Amino acid sequence: MIETALLALTLALYWGFRTLQAKVKSPLLNPVLLAIACLVPLLIYCHIPYERYMAGGRFINLFLEPAVVALAYPLYQQLALIRAQWKALLVTLLLGVLLALTLTVLLAWALGADKTVALSLAPKAVTTPIAMGVSQKLGGIAPLTAVLVILAGIAGAVLGPWILDKAGVKSPEARGLAMGCAAHAVGTARMVEESPEAAAFSSLALSLCGILTALLAPLLVPLLTEWMT
Repeated sequence: MIETALLALTLALYWGFRTLQAKVKSPLLNPVLLAIACLVPLLIYCHIPYERYMAGGRFINLFLEPAVVALAYPLYQQLALIRAQWKALLVTLLLGVLLALTLTVLLAWALGADKTVALSLAPKAVTTPIAMGVSQKLGGIAPLTAVLVILAGIAGAVLGPWILDKAGVKSPEARGLAMGCAAHAVGTARMVEESPEAAAFSSLALSLCGILTALLAPLLVPLLTEWMT
């Protein structure tokens, strides 16, 4: 019974904050962020373990895979534009992945993180299933990586459009690539609200960055962290 109540509360919170965000038009009112901010203290205060919460939350997970597949539709709509620029897109996303892996490890080192934490942080920019698999292969802590992936996605969805606005990036293609590369599916969901073009290029970046990270991280990250303790 409590599992069903928590599921209903989760959906109600998300719907309520999404409605509020649509009215206020502020990226700070991210419905995922605010729903998590409400639910986590509640679960802690009521001593409800995560496993019990997810007993109800598994029904939400049933819709996750179809939702990810649905992201391919805007990609299909912009297929001709993507084909015309595929070389530039591939080079851009390759550089994006290399920079994300390198800068993440260097930042972890600069802030005093140990090697295990750095390995867990490295794949944080890609979607959760790929990031957890890469983290395990590198020797990181997969559950920690999952949390960092969610935080990276929410931070990207909240701050990414604002940063792009301040940087003068107005092209929907460039905005989509940046968000998909840095904030995976959560950022792509944010781009769906901006324009079909931004959503398509964000979906493309989400997919290709996941593949490139799975291929490159096992080669690059051990070299970057070899001297760390």
